[in-house]
Amino acid sequence: MRSILSLLAICISINLTGQAVKTSHVIPHNRTTITTDPSRGSNPYPAWGVFPKEGASIRKIMMHVTLGSPDSLPTAHWDYRDHINILRKGGSRGEKMNYELGRMLTPYGSIFSKGWEFTWSVDVTDFSLILRDSVEIEYVHTGYEPTTVGWALTIDFEITYGPQHIIPLSIAPMWRGSFNYGNPEKPIEKELTPMSYSVTEGSKLNRLRIQHTGHGMDRPRGCSEFCSRWRKVLLDGKVVQEKDLWKQCGDNPLYPQGGTWIFDRALWCPGDLQQPDIIDVKPGGTTHTFSIEMEPYTATENIQAKEDISACLIQYSAPINKYDVAVESIIVPNNRPLYLRSNPKAVDAKIVIRNLGSENLKSLTISYGTDGFDRRKYVWKGELGYNAAKEITLPGTIEYSGAEHTFTVECSRPNGKKDAWKSDNVLSSTFDAPKDLPEDLVVQFKTNKNPTDNDLFIINSKSDTVYWRKAETLLPDTVYSDTLHLAKDLYEMYLADTAGNGLEFWFMRNQGYGYVRIYDIDGKSIHKFQSDCGDGEMLAFATSHGFSPDSDHPLYDFILFPKIISDTFSLDVYTEKSEDMEVVLLKEGTPVEKHVYPKSKGGNFKYDISHLEDGRYIVEVMMNGDRKFKTRINKNRKWNY
Repeated sequence: MRSILSLLAICISINLTGQAVKTSHVIPHNRTTITTDPSRGSNPYPAWGVFPKEGASIRKIMMHVTLGSPDSLPTAHWDYRDHINILRKGGSRGEKMNYELGRMLTPYGSIFSKGWEFTWSVDVTDFSLILRDSVEIEYVHTGYEPTTVGWALTIDFEITYGPQHIIPLSIAPMWRGSFNYGNPEKPIEKELTPMSYSVTEGSKLNRLRIQHTGHGMDRPRGCSEFCSRWRKVLLDGKVVQEKDLWKQCGDNPLYPQGGTWIFDRALWCPGDLQQPDIIDVKPGGTTHTFSIEMEPYTATENIQAKEDISACLIQYSAPINKYDVAVESIIVPNNRPLYLRSNPKAVDAKIVIRNLGSENLKSLTISYGTDGFDRRKYVWKGELGYNAAKEITLPGTIEYSGAEHTFTVECSRPNGKKDAWKSDNVLSSTFDAPKDLPEDLVVQFKTNKNPTDNDLFIINSKSDTVYWRKAETLLPDTVYSDTLHLAKDLYEMYLADTAGNGLEFWFMRNQGYGYVRIYDIDGKSIHKFQSDCGDGEMLAFATSHGFSPDSDHPLYDFILFPKIISDTFSLDVYTEKSEDMEVVLLKEGTPVEKHVYPKSKGGNFKYDISHLEDGRYIVEVMMNGDRKFKTRINKNRKWNY
């Protein structure tokens, strides 16, 4: 067993209301290198953390999970299902437990280089009864890839102290397992049996917390990973939740990835910390029964579908306060990579609020703006029950000035009343300003072979459309070059893809590739869109007459096509000036081929690798000794289309 001393850092901050907010961080895994165990298919990484004592009043616990490129190994490749568990509480001889705190679906990491990392977050306040004193946290990394690749794992519990808005009374495990689905010899209704429980004294709200993902690939439907099906949760025979177990992946904030990251899946996507299903009920009486019903289905071939389900039941008191609202997050503007697809942005901030009061939230006053500028006010009206969250758009331009920008939101007067705890009514974010572009610019748009999937358009600060290349007017494999004059203003440019596969996706080589590049009037590149972008991309920018290009940070663009090959591929390179270029092919981290181009000005380069054995390769491009591009290719002599 590996035991790691947890890092516990406590900080005090004062928000705009003048109330002290105390937070601490418990970090049981701090850049722990994790690999698979191919002999077993899973590899546990337990570590101890020292959490607050039993008497500490905890308002909220957020679990932040970071995966990065490890220091001593290349980044791992595959999308595996990992579990974050609570094993023991109270030291090595303490109470044994088996709760799943969260479920991480690892990304396709083959194209990520040294220094890369990404952080996801999930609220785990429901486990505040257990996350006390010494707790053993286990990260289980599944899969079968070689131990020569891995991840750097950090798990950070951010604990906010303050008055509880509801009192947890008990917690108990419910279902935990990988259940057969579609197997006529092992029907899921026989395995996923109902769970009965007794109501804890004083309990007024019962919460079922479920982690559920589908895996396997049978016939005829591709269950459970690639089949959409419904699930019903019932309490005493009455449906309390019905949902489609399906998740769209083309808008994943972590993109592009090395594999089939855009493919929609059974309630998960590669590179995703799953958010649990939360089902709150208010039962009377003394005993009740929860049950799960799956859509009827019988597989006929390759029977292997599994429904991986873990659930626990937390019983709570009634909400303590009538009027209690919290600002959960600022989505726009925000530099956090998790909100990459929405930022930077020029207009319309977006926040998420949550009602923690017993009374339905019907109105709320919101003050917002960039620090150093006048605050705006917005009165939200709606209907929000206890623990329900709502994304709210705050109208107006997002102001900025100088090098650092902070945006602050403050909520007040829920239903016209005083809020029970003001410290979580205020939240700030740091953000980057929109890009500066010239008033006169050139938009170059190369379509792929399926251009009817794509629209390219620009709107101004008043949401007027000032430029639009409509999908129905586009021709396949065509370069459109448009010279625009945009008056001084804030703008947003959108590339939309209705098919969710971007302008280029390695698995769909028949669609070809496209790109969007922006130049100044003299032909210097000033911005490029990512072609492998799933649902699309957005660029916010401000135009100015005095624009001058950034000569210290030249732009590059690389498109390798196709990435599924039998013998040849091409590399499209854009560079602003002559540079020494190296193109290196690696197999399992070892270079197998190198091409050197002194003082290259870019262009289209073709490569024949018919002499190399089949398998996966990494292609890296170095410009003046610095890695500027990395991607994966798959070679197979049977692919000849």
